[in-house]
Order: sequence, then C-alpha cells, then structure tokens
Amino acid sequence: MRKFLFILLLLIILGGVVFFFGWAQLKVPPGSYGVMRSKTHGLESKVIRDGELHWFWYKLIPTNAEITVFTIEPVKYSIRSSGNLSSGQAYAALAGLDADFSWDISGDLGFSIRPDLLPELTSRESIKNNEDLRKAEQILAERIGGFVIQRLNGYADGENEKTMETLALAGSMPELNREIERVFPEIENLSCIFRVARIPDYPLYQSVKALYRDYLAQQSSVLRTDTLIEAEKRIETRMRMDELTHYGELLTKYPVLLQYLALEKGVFPSDGR
Repeated sequence: MRKFLFILLLLIILGGVVFFFGWAQLKVPPGSYGVMRSKTHGLESKVIRDGELHWFWYKLIPTNAEITVFTIEPVKYSIRSSGNLSSGQAYAALAGLDADFSWDISGDLGFSIRPDLLPELTSRESIKNNEDLRKAEQILAERIGGFVIQRLNGYADGENEKTMETLALAGSMPELNREIERVFPEIENLSCIFRVARIPDYPLYQSVKALYRDYLAQQSSVLRTDTLIEAEKRIETRMRMDELTHYGELLTKYPVLLQYLALEKGVFPSDGR
C-alpha cells in the first residue's frame, strides 16, 4: 500500500512538473500578450493571454520554445485634408467673384492592434520585440491616415455636398470607419473624429461652373464660324490659283489659243500699222 501511494505521489509530482513546464502563460504578465515560436512547430497561431490556459507539450523540450511578450497600446495619429475644387479660381474669376472654393479638414485617428492577430502581424512584419511593434503601429497609422485623406479628398473634390455637410455637422463618418476596418482588418477600437474648418460653397461653384461652360461653348461657336469662313476663303483662293495655273500651262503649250481668246472677246491684235 505504501509503495502504491509512493508511486501515485511520484506520478502526481511528475505530472505537476510536466504541467508546469508546459504551461505557456506563466511568462505572460497581466495586460500583455505572448507569441510563441518553437523549433519543432514554428509560429503558434494562437496568442497567449494571461488568465487563459494554454499547454503545449513541445514546450517541455528544453530550449525548444520561446515566448515573446508584447504590450498593445492605443495608437494616435493626426490627419489633415485640404485643397481646392477643380478650376474653382478660373470659374470665380470669370464670374467676377471673390469666392473661395477650398476645403480644410483636420482630424484625429485612433486605433489599437487586434491581439489575436499579433502572431500573424509579428511574422509578416518581422517584429521581434515591443520596440518593433511600436514602429509597425506607426507605419500602419501612416497608411491608414493616407487612406483617410484620399477618401476625404475624393468626397470634397467629387462635389459630394451632402457627405461634406454631414461630416461638418457630425464630425464623423460611420461608412468611412467601416471601410477602414475592411481594408485594415488588423485593427480594432477605431475612432475618427474630424474638425471641419471650411468646406466649399458647392451651389455657387456649380453655378459659376455652368456659366464657364456656356462661355466656352459660345467662344467655340464663334471660333468655329470664323474658322469656316477663313477655310472657305482659302479653298476659293486655292481653286482660283489652280485654275490660273492650268490656263497658263495651256497658253504656254498652245499659243494660238491666245489669238482665239482675243477674237472671242472682240479684241484684235495690232498689226503694227
């Protein structure tokens, strides 16, 4: 009986040791996330969190597995979109208006990396520590910021008056947020808050744009008429020159035609008397 209890106790101790050394999250402090790589199994796709049980048998092999601990922090990034509606200054000058068809929008972008995508992100971007993760977050923020600015420029210069007015009133655009999350699935807790300093006067822009187009159409009509008249003159002159050239060649070749033409006109050549 004592032998059985001894063996049972020994097995329990060995089991505890095995469990202890295979317990992954022991190295991950609260609020942090672990990414494990092993020589035998490579990158572990599941992120290791504090408070969740993760046990890997291949962690029992000495020096086989390594856990890198990361902290995820909120990322902040400032963005600004400004510009002028296409040919706005030319339209305003034609109409004699001192109009400003520009926009100026600034905003604050915020997000954080999705913890469950840390293994994929660290592998793709060759991230080895928290310092590398901070750099990758900044690069990602710049990419997202560029994407947002491109969309804002498209809304403004695309004469999307309702969208711009909604942005000015609400300070945010849910549809833009959804598009960002679709294009950048590695982020969460997204926020985009905008401050609109100026948007173009779209109705006035449309009016002077139509006026400018009418002016160009009238100018084109005048130029087209003048060009046709000038072309007709050139064609007529060319035809007359060709005709005279033809007559000259005939008279040179057949001098007798000159006398015939004189008789036909009633003009008689002088005989010298």
